[in-house]
Amino acid sequence: MPLPFLTADRAFDTADDVALPYDDRDRWRRPYRPGPWRVGAAALLLLLASFVLFAGVVIAATATLSSAGAVFAIALVVVGCALRMLRMGVWVSARGLRHVAFLSTRTAPWEQVVSVRTVQQPVRWLGLPRTVQGQALLLVRRGRATDALPLLTSHNADFLGRDPLAFDRAADSVEVWADEYRRS
Repeated sequence: MPLPFLTADRAFDTADDVALPYDDRDRWRRPYRPGPWRVGAAALLLLLASFVLFAGVVIAATATLSSAGAVFAIALVVVGCALRMLRMGVWVSARGLRHVAFLSTRTAPWEQVVSVRTVQQPVRWLGLPRTVQGQALLLVRRGRATDALPLLTSHNADFLGRDPLAFDRAADSVEVWADEYRRS
């Protein structure tokens, strides 16, 4: 079963001459692949879910169905968390820019986007309180120029442990989408 949210379109990695290499620009797309930390954490959650599902089967065979149902519900929550973790990141389309976090999703129409730029600043390491010096892709929205939202960082779960050019390519792709659609 193909999982389209798991892989990014490879056109961003190979298309140097075409900035926006898509025919259907109204579809939401992630301009980069999920990183090894994100995929590894989701794989561990799915492994945990398989053990919980196995425990649910054992409980269903030996105990009451209501307790087995509770264990199956826990397994479904764990699977949902793993899928949401894989879905996290920045998505772009002709309609705007979408930042998907674990518990929230914020969409900014291109009309509200003032700028999308890469800056050097202290960034959170894997989203933890510890900060390190790195790069961040900031979104500045109309009417909110004082609080720039960091969309991507060079030390988040998508880019930590990868080639530093992966962050640059992803940030450049989002900036090109922003430049293209803010003009029109």
